[in-house]
Amino acid sequence: MIHATLMPESGSDARLHCADRVYRAVIGAAGVSASKEEGDHATPTGTLALRRVLYRADRVKRPEVGGLPLEPIAQSDGWCDDVTHADYNTQVALPHPARHEELWREDHLYDIVVVLGHNDAPIVPGRGSAIFMHLQSPDGKPTEGCIALTEADLRAVLASGVAAIDVSKPQS
Repeated sequence: MIHATLMPESGSDARLHCADRVYRAVIGAAGVSASKEEGDHATPTGTLALRRVLYRADRVKRPEVGGLPLEPIAQSDGWCDDVTHADYNTQVALPHPARHEELWREDHLYDIVVVLGHNDAPIVPGRGSAIFMHLQSPDGKPTEGCIALTEADLRAVLASGVAAIDVSKPQS
């Protein structure tokens, strides 16, 4: 089992250390937080297991995932981020009655998306939902709390067999 370590630098800039390589990563606009809350734009600290990988089979080649579960994203896939709904922080089928994110996006951020193990065992309403590792925006814009890499870097991390990412607050 390989662990990668995410080292926040400043603001939303970070470095992901995986095996012998270091990758430039983009994190939440609010940096990292040990007390993640829904909508705070922070990336949660802790050990985040890689649960499974989703990808847009109509846009990108199937990624090598080192044994992680892998499935294509469908137009009907979403993720519930409504803290008042029983489906909070779970993948849902669209249309869905509660507030949600669409996984089938017009931009390319979710062409490859890794579901990270945050607030899922057990799920606590309001402690953060839809924490993913996904593709960076072309302008390097901060995420809403996720970890973003370039496509080449995300593919390399997944192919390495990484099973978890350790995220900690920067040392002062």
